[in-house]
Amino acid sequence: MMTNPTGRVTQGQFSFLPDLSDAEITLQIEYGLKQGYAWSVEYTDDPHPRNTYWELFGMPMFDLRDAAGILMEVNNCRKTFPRHYIRLVAFDSTRGVESVAMSFIVNRPENEPGFSLQRQEGAGRAIHYTVHAYATDKPEGERY
Repeated sequence: MMTNPTGRVTQGQFSFLPDLSDAEITLQIEYGLKQGYAWSVEYTDDPHPRNTYWELFGMPMFDLRDAAGILMEVNNCRKTFPRHYIRLVAFDSTRGVESVAMSFIVNRPENEPGFSLQRQEGAGRAIHYTVHAYATDKPEGERY
């Protein structure tokens, strides 16, 4: 994977750390709740670095103030999509807009095929690079 020594998808916080346990995830949820953040659960089978819009699992939990309830939603998503990337996203609405304050991956597929860097030469010796996810070589639903 390009310059990533871990060989894993690195999106959001904690990406270079070992996977968080449910107890560690709960601590992060509680921290976000204390800050007044609203949580949502998202999933994808195409974790391309520019794919920032993952599928929403359920509704955003704007009124939920219990970390156990949010972790339950994460576990429901894990049961439904066990071979997908799943992340928790915390929104901060204190400025009148829904902006992401925290985001981290809470589930990964067993095998992460990675990405390739494709070089394209254009007019005037211009060189352009494109990132290609190996996972997208297979159709949606069969990637992992």
